[in-house]
Amino acid sequence: MKIGVPTEIKDHEYRVGLVPAGVRALCDDGHDVRVQRGAGEGSSIADDEYLVAGATLVDDPETIYAESDMVIKVKEPLMPEVAMMREGLMLFTYLHLAPLTDLTQGLLERKVTGIAYETITDPTGGLPLLKPMSEVAGRMAALVGAYYLQRPLGGRGILLSGVPGVPPGDVIIVGGGIVGLNCTKVAHGLGARVTVLDTNVERLRLFDDLFHGSVTTLASNHHNLAAATARADLVIGAVLLPGRSAPHVISRQMIETMKPGSVFVDVAVDQGGCAETTRATTHSDPVYEEGGVVHYCVSNMPGAVPRTSTFALNNVTVPYALQLAKLGFEAACAENPGLAEGVNTHAGSITYRAVAESQGAEFKRLEDLL
Repeated sequence: MKIGVPTEIKDHEYRVGLVPAGVRALCDDGHDVRVQRGAGEGSSIADDEYLVAGATLVDDPETIYAESDMVIKVKEPLMPEVAMMREGLMLFTYLHLAPLTDLTQGLLERKVTGIAYETITDPTGGLPLLKPMSEVAGRMAALVGAYYLQRPLGGRGILLSGVPGVPPGDVIIVGGGIVGLNCTKVAHGLGARVTVLDTNVERLRLFDDLFHGSVTTLASNHHNLAAATARADLVIGAVLLPGRSAPHVISRQMIETMKPGSVFVDVAVDQGGCAETTRATTHSDPVYEEGGVVHYCVSNMPGAVPRTSTFALNNVTVPYALQLAKLGFEAACAENPGLAEGVNTHAGSITYRAVAESQGAEFKRLEDLL
């Protein structure tokens, strides 16, 4: 199979779809891997490392898209990239299509087979390709929030750890999944007072056990959310409904009752955000103020630490890439139902129910199209 790896073009996106070890594994399996020249530089991977691993370097993305059977990326494609795609191309990347109707329509018109990292499941129902980036984003969220609490950056002037004689800051984490757990590890490690809210009481029991009662846990409902956000110095949105647009569990009114100069970090922004005041930002222009609250809503947070993120992502994506390349799309999906769950678009149709429902569009079962 011909496999292409283009340079990411999203704002300040420095990750890359394959590292040299992944290239070597695919080449050793008999596949032809083509990497756009300079694609790995943002992750501190030199072109020569790809050459040694067996890749061919290509100068332009047009060649990658025109000549590849499968393109391996990191982030959802921008519309200029969609314009280069051909019918039948396998696109293996994060897609986050639920809030992105224009991108979805572009993939449908091009009849691209879009395989989304974030909806592939394992035998337990987990999301193995989403997990490492959720770990990165969760750990970053607490650090980013602590940074923007500085007064010169618009924050309240709070040091999350406090100092002897001065209390620590209050961190409220909405969602107890992988992002929420990793936020908690860092915020708790910094010495903040941490409260975690979730609708799943079993997850709250897990937090209570892991942190020996030193983290406060609350059932997530409107009353508890309103009270918690009102006293927060930092709120982190960590809500996930796989494949769907994130629900706006944090209302505009809650934001407006927060203390002036407090910070809100919305890790759920990839799926549209979990607050009514969320709008996606970039690493070039990461924050805005609304309701007196500093909002950080960068939709590719892990792209800021690309060396760590790229290698963590490849640890989980390469086995699936090998399966797709070896067996082909249809056979790989037949052999691995969890991989089939990752197929969001195929043959001009939406094949992931949550995306179709989020967009009010028609859904078709993948098996009916094969």
